[in-house]
Amino acid sequence: MKSLASSCALLLGVLYIPCSHAAPHAEVKEVMLKDLPDFTGKEGLVLEVVYPPGSTDEVHRHDAHAFVYVLEGSIVMQLKGSEAVTLHAGQSFYEGPNDVHIVGRNASTTKPAKFVVFLVKNKGAPILTPVR
Repeated sequence: MKSLASSCALLLGVLYIPCSHAAPHAEVKEVMLKDLPDFTGKEGLVLEVVYPPGSTDEVHRHDAHAFVYVLEGSIVMQLKGSEAVTLHAGQSFYEGPNDVHIVGRNASTTKPAKFVVFLVKNKGAPILTPVR
């Protein structure tokens, strides 16, 4: 059985597809995965994400509560039906289980950005699902 970290790398290899200008992929590291016994069938997952300069995400959803906290640099996030926001170090962002994440990218083409994501999701559910 593959670890979640290796599954995550495999998922990211499939789901974070570079744009035609060959944008670099996000680097994702699992920090913690923990069952949440007070919330039947749920688990908490903490990820550290680094967007290299010019990095962009594919349109996707998490089917989870996602809490984002920017550690370094700036990122641009946008949910379907909402305006894009640029977040800087020390700022946070929330995605609900029904949200579609239409923009996720590094705001800089010269500096990396680093952030932490805390997901509350169904046990064993994928980290993210592409939306076509």
